[in-house]
Amino acid sequence: MTDATPAYSGPERILSGMQPTGGLHLGNYLGALKNWVPMQDSGKECFFCAVDMHAMTIEYDPAVLPDRVRGVAAAYIAAGVDPKRSAIFAQSAVPEHAELNWILQCVARMGWMERMTQFKDKAGSGKDAERASVGLFTYPVLMAADILVYKATHVPVGDDQKQHLELARDIAARFNRDFGGDQIILPQPEPVILPTGARIMSLKDGTKKMSKSDPSDNARINLHDDADTIARKIKKAKTDPEPLPETAEALTDRPEAKNLVGLYAALTGTSVSEVLGEFGGEGFGVFKPKLAEAAVEYIAPVSEEYARLLNDKTEIDAILKDGAERARTAARPVIDEVRKLVGYWGA
Repeated sequence: MTDATPAYSGPERILSGMQPTGGLHLGNYLGALKNWVPMQDSGKECFFCAVDMHAMTIEYDPAVLPDRVRGVAAAYIAAGVDPKRSAIFAQSAVPEHAELNWILQCVARMGWMERMTQFKDKAGSGKDAERASVGLFTYPVLMAADILVYKATHVPVGDDQKQHLELARDIAARFNRDFGGDQIILPQPEPVILPTGARIMSLKDGTKKMSKSDPSDNARINLHDDADTIARKIKKAKTDPEPLPETAEALTDRPEAKNLVGLYAALTGTSVSEVLGEFGGEGFGVFKPKLAEAAVEYIAPVSEEYARLLNDKTEIDAILKDGAERARTAARPVIDEVRKLVGYWGA
């Protein structure tokens, strides 16, 4: 008879973040930000950061990075994240992330890293991969450090992030085996799966996710876009010549139509079937103006608050400073404990 594996008994915490690599868009809002807001009522401590250290893995402009961090923080707040209830901060303002990252680099294994598919997607192959930053290869370990430095127990993830969370779980388990004895030092974080219906695709290509890195600004609806810009982008959105069908199954091979119908459903709080019940048989000349109207009505309160915050750097900087202090208060004891366990001198 063997002893049961000890359970982690620390506080429950949520950690998530976004890269400050450009303006946030409607896909970010519907796919993630909107879902963070009710997490503040879960009874768990919430930490939401702008992951500016991750932004360094690809070519970037140091002169604009601070304002992009402010932009991410403004978007969080405009979406409904309350800085009095949740820590909102820049990743780089909490040096414990970087310190734990090195320790976990020594815990992680090359085989684990080589299985990470996003490096191959971003770096390419052959000579392109050889020219990629080492940080681009190892940044999933930094993601694990982002989570584990707070002993976060829950992480909101989409389909493209599940592999990285699995890596964080593997690293936590390996660390516990190597240094924890019979104790669970670092919890294995659980995924908080975001709603699949909120996956918003490009307005120019319904097979690709809406992305802030897309070279065409018309491919996305930015949170800072005004009403006229939103209407223009939806009017120009790629479609096909057929009218909207009456059943969701008939959208299977029509990615652009499926995307716009799904977007309307997300904005109005209805189902795809209900949207098609209203607009089935209609052409996009009828549907697009209604979609634009719904988008403007939905986004206006968010975009107005977002614009207000962007115009007040003092307020944003005060929120980021306070959030970093609160984050460090949570992270410092974890680092102190880890330093002792790995044998650092003077720990």
